[in-house]
Amino acid sequence: MQIQPYLFFDGRCEEALDFYKAAAGAKVEMLMRYKENPDRGDGSMEPPGAADKVMHAAFKIGDTMILASDGHCTGKPKFDGFSLAISVKGEAEADKTYTALAKGGEASMPLTKTFFSPKFGMLRDKFGVNWMVMVEA
Repeated sequence: MQIQPYLFFDGRCEEALDFYKAAAGAKVEMLMRYKENPDRGDGSMEPPGAADKVMHAAFKIGDTMILASDGHCTGKPKFDGFSLAISVKGEAEADKTYTALAKGGEASMPLTKTFFSPKFGMLRDKFGVNWMVMVEA
């Protein structure tokens, strides 16, 4: 059994994928647009005007697969109640990753030494996704 996060960007998925490629080294494994749906049929799954939007994507950051979509394309993504925790090898990588993910977003806890990590910080990226960045133990 496996659990994977599935993020709905409500119309900004492709922009988010490009951002995560640059900020966290994400690698897009699969991307399908609504217009490429083999079961498009009556279009009932497709939000109005969303033919070119991302119906489903899969991307990896490190060894973790994250799934994503534009969802209903309402322009109102909401990522409350959870954070994605990213563990990096060293302090320099923590600085780089934290700074890149925070660009255009909001830092809620600057990187600092804690009892469990030499560097740990929290932020909300420009899409509203919450992140915790830490150096591996």
